[in-house]
Amino acid sequence: MLSNIVGGLASGHTGSAPSPFDALDGPRLAGAEGSHPLHSVAAEELLRPTDGAVSGEIVVDQPARVGDGITGRVRLAATRKIDARKAYLRLVGLRLDEVRREEDHRNSKGEVIWTERWVETQGKLFSADAFLEPAVPTSLQPGETWEAPFAVPAPPLGPPTAHLGESIIAWALEVRWDIAMGSDHWLASYLPLAQHPDLLRAGVGKQGGASLLAGVAVGDGTIDVLSPLPAPAGQEIAIKVSWPSAPAGRGARIEIHRRTNAPNGVEGIIASAAVDPASLTSGSAQVSLLVPPGSAPSFDGAGLEIDYIIRVLVDRQFHADAAIERPLGIV
Repeated sequence: MLSNIVGGLASGHTGSAPSPFDALDGPRLAGAEGSHPLHSVAAEELLRPTDGAVSGEIVVDQPARVGDGITGRVRLAATRKIDARKAYLRLVGLRLDEVRREEDHRNSKGEVIWTERWVETQGKLFSADAFLEPAVPTSLQPGETWEAPFAVPAPPLGPPTAHLGESIIAWALEVRWDIAMGSDHWLASYLPLAQHPDLLRAGVGKQGGASLLAGVAVGDGTIDVLSPLPAPAGQEIAIKVSWPSAPAGRGARIEIHRRTNAPNGVEGIIASAAVDPASLTSGSAQVSLLVPPGSAPSFDGAGLEIDYIIRVLVDRQFHADAAIERPLGIV
């Protein structure tokens, strides 16, 4: 029997992440074949601030950045009795990925009659560093309050908070109570963790080096970034190109591309501007391109990578396009 292969509509499918990032667990984190459910999800939406046993807040003194110290204060009140084996402040990092799934549906003879395909998200904590200070009380009575300052290190090499479109890296500070023979209690606060430009400048990981050079030679051409690097998301960057051997063509473009190794990820053009092909050979081609707000910073960590390139392309009739490119650092 000929199998009918169809794409599922994700009916009954769900996605999930571990606490405290389980606020959206369910059908919103899944979708039909070819969909990208995480495109409409903000990283901070994933956080469930408490399981209900405590109320309060974890406040940081200043924005957090990879490699820096994080200071702040915890204020909480128990809403019911807590009796835990251990209690601690910890810094937790989540990696959440879109994953393609499929399932064969068979008839009574064991023959495949159709194949359902869908996308769901899977999350795991790749980091859960617990700190000895402050000393969190293991037992609290209903209505009892507790408050303390804290000072903890940010991850020395990251990765930073990042929404890659098809994957998310998210961080939270969390007070957690380890409950014997029961579900843990927690109070958590979403922590935006920015990339540290000095890491890129130092060439740590795969994102530094040429991505931060003002001018990069490509063959007999040069692609210059006239704006400071690394380039901040949400700002325009000025690009100048000299390509003496650029071929004649019907048109030419200067583009910024994103590349990622996310499991369900796709390469995409995030900014583009047309130029006269003749301006490339004369060295007068210059454009300003906006790095879209919210673009993930250049990084590699937790098994994920995202990087950016500037590509200069000439559209040639009846021939393959000609192109040169260079890396671009973004924070």
